[in-house]
Amino acid sequence: MNTLTKLALGLMGQIKARPAVGRAAATLALPLATRQGGMPLMEALWQRQSQRDYSPEPLDPQRLSDLLWAAAGINRPKLGGRTAPSAMNAQEVKLYVAFAKGLFRYEPKAHQLQRVLRSDVRRLTGYQDFVDNAALDLIYVADHSRMALVPAAKRESYAFAAAGAMAQNVYLYCASAGLASVIRAWFDHQALSQAMGLGADQQLLLSQTVGARPGDEPA
Repeated sequence: MNTLTKLALGLMGQIKARPAVGRAAATLALPLATRQGGMPLMEALWQRQSQRDYSPEPLDPQRLSDLLWAAAGINRPKLGGRTAPSAMNAQEVKLYVAFAKGLFRYEPKAHQLQRVLRSDVRRLTGYQDFVDNAALDLIYVADHSRMALVPAAKRESYAFAAAGAMAQNVYLYCASAGLASVIRAWFDHQALSQAMGLGADQQLLLSQTVGARPGDEPA
C-alpha cells in the first residue's frame, strides 16, 4: 500500500491490520544467540546506514535470535542486565516483532517470542510502502508502569533514550550480518496502538524495519 493511500485511510480511520499468513505457535523458541565473532565494532560503525529496499524473505532462526538478543537480550544473567541501557535499570521498553504470521513480544529472560496477535500489523508500523512486506518490523513500546522512581515529566524522554540505544544495537548487528534496517517515527500511532491493544501506561515510541536487501537472500 503506497504512502498516499495510507495517509488517506488513516484520516478516515480505516487503515487496518491484515490477516496473518500461515499458522504460528503461541510461543516461538529461539536458538542461543551467537555471542562471538561478527564484524569488528569500528567496521560495523563504518557500515551502519539506513536502507529502504527490502526482500520479503524471512530471517532464518539464528539471525532472528541474534537480532533480538542484540536489541534487548540479557548479557549479565546474574544481574538481569541487558545489551542496551535504561535509566535506573527500569527496562521499560518492550520489544515487539511484527511478521506476516502475527505480532509477537520478545521475552528476554526466556529468549523467546510470545504471540500477542494473529494479525499482520506491518503496514501499520509506518506510512512508507516498504514496511508492508519486509521480513519484520520491530516496534518499541514504553511501559511507564515500570518507571515509578522516575519523575512523570521525564519518563517519555528516558524511554526514548532507551529505545534509541536498542535501535542502534539493531543497526550495528544488521551492519555486521549484512542486513538492511531503518528506524522510523512516522506512523499512525492511534491505529497501531489500537491494533496492538496497548493500555493506558503503554506508549508507542519507534518502529524499525529489518530484512535482507533485494538480491542478498540465501540461495
